[in-house]
Amino acid sequence: MKKLSAIVPRWLPALLLMIAIFAFSSRTSNELPNFGGWEYFVKKSAHGIGYGLLALSYLHALPNRNYKLAWFLAVLYSLTDEFHQSFVPGRRASLIDVFVFDNIGAILALFLHFILGRGRHEKEIH
Repeated sequence: MKKLSAIVPRWLPALLLMIAIFAFSSRTSNELPNFGGWEYFVKKSAHGIGYGLLALSYLHALPNRNYKLAWFLAVLYSLTDEFHQSFVPGRRASLIDVFVFDNIGAILALFLHFILGRGRHEKEIH
């Protein structure tokens, strides 16, 4: 079994992102910033970016660059976070956030990583 000192640094980015996402979703509706006419765009973009980064951090932590598992863990965390958010005053859970914005953010980030990584790998071979 791998030593804990080797495992913790690989999982630290994912843990920090999960804590950050949890902290943001713990804020009541009165504590959230208002972006005026950009409200929807800014907040949904933040969902996509946050879960894209979370998926990449899972990919970093998992052995053998398991893209499917990294995606699954990001979406699973999104589901649990939306459930948590349903208990926060003035907030509600949204499956649209999970299956559209968070899911697409995770897929896009992992896809870009795969494509850019493949190009870099092909250059190393030649």
